[in-house]
Amino acid sequence: MFHKIKNVTALPEYKLSVQFSEGVTKIYDVTRLFREYPMFIIPEGEFRRAIVDTGGYGIVWNDDLDLACDELWEHGEVVDTPFDGLIAMSDATELWELNESTLRKAISYGKLVNGVDVCKYGKQWVVSMPSMIREYGPPKKNV
Repeated sequence: MFHKIKNVTALPEYKLSVQFSEGVTKIYDVTRLFREYPMFIIPEGEFRRAIVDTGGYGIVWNDDLDLACDELWEHGEVVDTPFDGLIAMSDATELWELNESTLRKAISYGKLVNGVDVCKYGKQWVVSMPSMIREYGPPKKNV
């Protein structure tokens, strides 16, 4: 099962803060790989250039150095953030295999309450994972 990555931030001491599309943030300690995979011992300036791979299925530094999303998910430590459980509406439509208009109608009919279950930030709608589960059951798709 893939856990799609939305964002990564390189932290001091070779740690990564990884935000997943499921609304979970994990801290991954890259030093755990140093002994078995010495290619991860790179200058900290280069380490800070970590980016999300196209499609969100890993983290990359260059053509030769990357980490898969499953490794980050399985060995990262969950951290609590104020944004836990919030997911982009576009991710929710993918996870539940719904059309975005279905969620917009749910908001207009009061099934998903604006300011409680969903909120709009600029042009982007976010929805809480518990609200989606309450209204549509568990996700249909593992990203």
